[in-house]
Order: sequence, then C-alpha cells, then structure tokens
Amino acid sequence: MKINGVPYRSVWIDQTDNRTVCIFDQTKLPFSLVTLQLTTSAEVAHAITSMQVRGAPLIGAVAAYGLALALSKDASDAAMEDEAAMLAATRPTAINLRWAIERMLTKLRAVAEKDRVAVAYDEAGHICDEDAAQNEAIGRHGLELIREIAKNKKSGEKINILTHCNAGWIATVDWGTALAPIYMAYDEGLPVHVWVDETRPRNQGAALTAWELGSHGVPHTVIVDNAGGHLMQHGKVDLVIVGTDRVTAQGDVANKIGTYLKALAAHDNGIPFWVALPSTTIDWRVRDGLREIPIEERSPQEVTTVTGETAAGELQTVRITPQGSNAANPAFDVTPARLVTGLITERGRCTASAEGLRKLFPGSIS
Repeated sequence: MKINGVPYRSVWIDQTDNRTVCIFDQTKLPFSLVTLQLTTSAEVAHAITSMQVRGAPLIGAVAAYGLALALSKDASDAAMEDEAAMLAATRPTAINLRWAIERMLTKLRAVAEKDRVAVAYDEAGHICDEDAAQNEAIGRHGLELIREIAKNKKSGEKINILTHCNAGWIATVDWGTALAPIYMAYDEGLPVHVWVDETRPRNQGAALTAWELGSHGVPHTVIVDNAGGHLMQHGKVDLVIVGTDRVTAQGDVANKIGTYLKALAAHDNGIPFWVALPSTTIDWRVRDGLREIPIEERSPQEVTTVTGETAAGELQTVRITPQGSNAANPAFDVTPARLVTGLITERGRCTASAEGLRKLFPGSIS
C-alpha cells in the first residue's frame, strides 16, 4: 500500500546489510511515522509484546524473521528450539504467531546448521510474500460484497461500512484483511464510507485505521466504541467487516475486545457481519472458541491512561481514572459462529461453520 504516494510493506529487510528487519513503530502512529531496525530476536520479542508491531498476520511474519535473527547468533538445535519457544510465547491469542514459528521449525529442522540462517531468511520472506498475496485475494472476494450492496443503492449514495480495531495493511504484510475490500472498492470508484470504531483501550481504530484510510483517501468517520449499535438502528450501516486473530474449526471468531458486541448489534438489526482472514488464522485444532481460545490479559495501565498529542505537538500520557481504581484489560473476546454471516478468505467466502470451512479447505478438518 502507499503512504503519500510511496509504496510500503509493513515489514522489510534493510537493503544495506540484508539481515536487519525493519518495521514501523505502530505505537507512534498516527502522530509520526517511525521506522525501527530490529537486529536481535529479543528486540523482535519486545516489539511484539509492546505492540510496536501488531496484527495477527504481521506478528507471525515478524516472528519468523525473529527466528532468522536468532539463528544468525547461534544456529544450533538447542538454541533454535529455545528461541522459537520464546517468540511463540509473546502473544497467546493470535494463532498466526504459532503457525509461523511451527512452519519455520518444520523447514529448519531438516537443514544443516551452516545453512540455517540463509534458509530462515528465505522462508520468512516466503511467508511475507504469501501473506500479501492472500490478503489481496481476500480483498477481491470481499469486494464482491460491496459491489452487491452498491447495486441496491441510488447512484452516488454512500455505502456505509463499520469496522472494529485495525485490520488494514499495517496489521498484515500488505493490503490488510477487513480493509482490503474497502481499498479495492474505493479504487474502483464505489462511494464507500467507513465508520471507524475508536477501539479502546489502545485506540487502534482511531489511531491506525483512521490513519491508513486517510493516507489512501478513503472517506471515514471515527466514532466511539458504543456508537455502532445506534448507527445500525438508524439505518446508517450497510455492512460490518472485521478482522480476527483466531478462528476455530467451527467458525468461532476471536478478535479485539468489543467485536462480540458489534456482532450482537448487527444480528439484532439484520446487518451482514463478515470476518476477513487468511487461512493462517484458522486454528484447526480448536473447536469451541469460548472454552479453548486463550484470551490475553494486558496491563491495566492501558485502561487507566491514554496517550495523545498536545496542542504544542508533544506526546503525553495522562491518567483518566481515579488513583486506586482497579482496571481489567482482556484484549480479545470471542464471537460465536452463529452471529457471523460469513468468512472471507483467500479461497473465497463461506459460512462460519465446520461445513463451510471444509468446502474451502478440504482435508483440514478431521
């Protein structure tokens, strides 16, 4: 995707040394675009846990490069397994992380130590290229949904789409999941408008999704998290598209906290609720999302404080709750498959069910 007309991916290798991994520091957005250079697996782990890099597909890709960085220091079997375990433990909910590490290990265990670094960088690069291609395909399949809505609109009438959190290109290697169809619809000339949930407590919608859409020129409006249901009741939402950090073999969806409430509101108002994901986000080993998906508990400080830009252009973090008040911070919730209209994958669209997934991915569900 492009920033001010310049094409970027969300992770790339520094061309000067062919080893350093480069990412954007997402904790600095939307106020400044800062590039981080990661040279060790520990720096990669910190970037993931601190959410300098975030988004399930991107976490997996960066972790793959993190293992390559680790092997450049010590390519032994023991070191490789230890570093892989360390990286896999950085974020518990997003399944792409575990998938990428397992893929890397499967490839590297059969490779001689002297060749592992080169093979690791090559495999991580393939993971990145595949993610970009998958998300572009998701965009094409999701675009059809927006085209169908446009057919029932008057000429020039807005197509209002609501999204939650950030599932754009900054959350993947390129294109994004939930935002990919929106970008393609806008580029095609369809009159799309996006309601952007602020997505407390880290405000990934207000900070990242709004920044992405604005950089691409897509009309959008930031709303507080609790406004979505009101807009649906008054006919101001045609479609909801969100991303996800893990989908079960039965179609349950784990996504940023608050997604479940949007799905309930959409269900009550008869509004299509679609979830966009690459197949790497499907956890074929899990069936019951509510019971089996681990929900990450993050720092209460993310709830009790907020960071923003002052009138003088300085970033400041301020407390917004009383001293002594406790805060809970579950980072994700699970939306049962019964509330999901369907899934948009790189292979096409399907119902959020074992049967629907089986049709797109035969042999994956035992």
